[in-house]
Amino acid sequence: METKPEQMERETLGKVGRRLLPFLSLLFFVAYLDRVNVGFAAVTMNADVNISAAAYGFGAGLFFLGYFLFEVPSNILLARYGARVWMTRIMLTWGAISAGMAFVHDEWTFYALRFALGLAEAGFFPGIIYYMTSWFPRSYRGRAVAWFMVAAPLSSLLGAPVSGWLMTFDGLFGLKGWQLLFVVEGLPAMVLGLACLFFLTDRPRNARWLEQAEREWLESVIEQEKAEQARQHGTEVWRAFVDIRLWGLTLVLFGFIGGMIGFSLWLPQIVKGLGLSVLETGLVTAIPYVFAAAGMVYWGRHSDRTGDRAWHTALSGLLACVGLAAAALTTSAPLTLVMLSVAALGLFSGAPPFWSWASSTFSGAAGAVGIALVNSFGNLGGFFGPTIFGWLKSTTGSFTYSLLALAAFPFAAALIAIALDFGSRREQSLALARSAQAKADKLVQRKGASL
Repeated sequence: METKPEQMERETLGKVGRRLLPFLSLLFFVAYLDRVNVGFAAVTMNADVNISAAAYGFGAGLFFLGYFLFEVPSNILLARYGARVWMTRIMLTWGAISAGMAFVHDEWTFYALRFALGLAEAGFFPGIIYYMTSWFPRSYRGRAVAWFMVAAPLSSLLGAPVSGWLMTFDGLFGLKGWQLLFVVEGLPAMVLGLACLFFLTDRPRNARWLEQAEREWLESVIEQEKAEQARQHGTEVWRAFVDIRLWGLTLVLFGFIGGMIGFSLWLPQIVKGLGLSVLETGLVTAIPYVFAAAGMVYWGRHSDRTGDRAWHTALSGLLACVGLAAAALTTSAPLTLVMLSVAALGLFSGAPPFWSWASSTFSGAAGAVGIALVNSFGNLGGFFGPTIFGWLKSTTGSFTYSLLALAAFPFAAALIAIALDFGSRREQSLALARSAQAKADKLVQRKGASL
């Protein structure tokens, strides 16, 4: 028979999950779609406005430089003004700029608008991760992050066929197919931005949709966890900057993001190169994301059950490396698609355990800044991944070396995750040894005093 605390936990977190996760996932669905739909647009846009493979890779990656510059300030402002207000600002501006991508007419306007889109969206993802730490206890965070982040592969799974379909309406309203794609897919962000004002609640104590006892229980649990983290790691903002774990986690994310964004932004062109039409490219491009979506949910739940974050992250990176390298070396179209699906599974399934790991490392003001720093510097991988990919494609005329270079990103991330885990275990062992030695010394002193 359930005890009262267990029943309170189940019912309260059930309500929180049903209230927040579908809406947050929808926000991320639209965000990720607007971030990577340029990959589909490029199938015809590059030729229309004379953008080379190298210029496309560089411009697509510029999003992450803008993202990098405004990430930490954006998360500080979110902590100050609350998610409800700040998410509204973010979504309205990024939706408008995403739709404005329809006005690209040369390399320089492409560069400028991608950079501006990164500035506008900066703070969205780490802001939501930080926001979730106020609603989901540590033991639930892996599955919560998984359900939130499954929107990324789902946006490509569902968005790929839709994007391919929109591209077929070339000439409608005097617009090219890729221009129509940007306009249509930019509008939902602005609508959902206004919805944030009415739907998001900043903290459990303000949640009228929870009972008073449920609000008090959840607020108490969250505050206890934050207090525990504060005792272990401190809450001062400056601590985040000097914590070696932060920079290690940043490098892990750098590797995953470099691989993931390079993969997502170039996948439609890789698939198109198999000899498919634009519409067929949209349908086939969706296939790897089926495996990515299923893998994220399963791996996030498995990480929660075992309590392990580091090795779940590392194994995902190794799987992604194998998939990308094998896709580079095979000449069979069906086998290439299989290996690309393996790569997608590895690249995306590492996100839930990684962000559960990162969000449990910092607390208080250091939590908002720490998560933003990890995401900000880590997302620079999103600049280098597609840029290196595009340069190699222009230089060699083939995707082979580009995919091999991309495989190095998640491989490096896996090695660093393993190193961080060993370092953490060694630190814990030393702390236990010091504690045991201190107890032994006290015992010796007591015996000596008794003599």
